[in-house]
Amino acid sequence: MSGNTFGRIFRLTTYGESHGPGLGGVVDGCPAGVPLDESVIQRELDLRRPGSASAGLAGTARKEPDTVRLLSGVFEGVTTGTPIGFHITNEDQRSRDYGDLAKLYRPGHADITYDAKYGLRDFRGGGRASGRETVSRVAGGAVALALLAMHDIEVRAYTVEIGGVPADVVDPASAQERLFFSPDPDVVPAWESLVHDVRAEGDTLGGIVQVEATGVPAGLGEPVFDKLDALLAHALMSVGAVKAVEVGAGLEAARLRGSENNDPIIPGGFHTNHAGGILGGISNGQPIVVRATVKPIPSIAQEQITIDTNGRPAPLRVGGRHDICAIPRVVPVLKAMAALVLADTLLLQRRMG
Repeated sequence: MSGNTFGRIFRLTTYGESHGPGLGGVVDGCPAGVPLDESVIQRELDLRRPGSASAGLAGTARKEPDTVRLLSGVFEGVTTGTPIGFHITNEDQRSRDYGDLAKLYRPGHADITYDAKYGLRDFRGGGRASGRETVSRVAGGAVALALLAMHDIEVRAYTVEIGGVPADVVDPASAQERLFFSPDPDVVPAWESLVHDVRAEGDTLGGIVQVEATGVPAGLGEPVFDKLDALLAHALMSVGAVKAVEVGAGLEAARLRGSENNDPIIPGGFHTNHAGGILGGISNGQPIVVRATVKPIPSIAQEQITIDTNGRPAPLRVGGRHDICAIPRVVPVLKAMAALVLADTLLLQRRMG
């Protein structure tokens, strides 16, 4: 079995490691005639690029241009219906930063579990388990976004909380142009100050990202095991830093009564959207609303307790170049994963129809 392919009709297969020659993938099942070129993919990649302006002090010092090269599946600016291959070269990896970790397991990382599964591991930045792997998801998601745009479906994502400090969702439309992808300009200084203080402590932060999709037609999703919300949860939880997913009212629904949580149905559609645009695992025509809880980056500059590969206790202080918070660079990754689900379920519904 291999966990490197996602989707049923619109399928993304990815390859590559953090400190290998590069990363990339193949999108199969994309229909012909979708407007696409390298600039379309590059726009999305630039949003998660190491050293990007949106990350501010929260970002890594690693500087990768993340320049994409299309290898197949596109001719004269449109998809041909054949597999779309792409590649992104690693240009700023510093494997020497990880030499001391060859015999140590980093707390919070997949070092110890990769060793348990495969009997070996790539200790240079975590290899396939690195957040660097997500660059291929964003490239594949850009293809999905291009397909969805042809059907007037828009997907956006923004940060609603960092380190326990919430944002008011007052201007989500402009979040992409703001530091941390914040939907609230007033919270940005507080987030900057928090990141500054936590960096000085040698620690890291987590947060919450909201993903929304508008224009999604009613009828997407396949009960009972392939419900749309189940597929979205799978997609978002497949991102390494994500530890929880909510749909619509999410956890708050447990605190409401039925009379409060139900969305009244009116002639124009629905009066509220506690369901997050999904009922019975099928889209209902309202905006899709999901949130992903992102854990703190496990690579911290403080001394930690761990063991070496022989099981002996050993102190550890992680060096190298790391993000203080996965947000905002994880924001376009989560948007991409939601787009992949919607593209796949859209094509499946059209085929069945």
